[in-house]
Amino acid sequence: MACRITELVIDTADPERLAAFWSEVLGYVELDRDDDGTIEIGPPDAGFGGLQPTLVLSASSEPRKGKLPLHIDVNATDRDQDAELERLLALGARHVDIGQTGEESWYPLADPEGNEFCLLRSRVQPAG
Repeated sequence: MACRITELVIDTADPERLAAFWSEVLGYVELDRDDDGTIEIGPPDAGFGGLQPTLVLSASSEPRKGKLPLHIDVNATDRDQDAELERLLALGARHVDIGQTGEESWYPLADPEGNEFCLLRSRVQPAG
């Protein structure tokens, strides 16, 4: 038997802000909230342990040191890539320069705290 990724933990200065952003991006809902400010979000009706991993936004006052060695890739489910890009930018994402040539099929972006993620070209089926 193998393991499965059940949650991704992101240290953040503002769990509330990132929970709101990523909930809108992914269609997630709040699943849990701890006294220390940590917020867990995940797919509605699935929760922890479902097929998609949850995101745990953990309050941290430690400054980030350099680029994260991991990033998230997302694909639109109900619109083309350009329309999804407009939606993500309206939610608070921003373009980032990671040395791309302009010929890439994806858009490198950052969430409101600067965590990089990419919007890929292909549309995928919604989970569930």
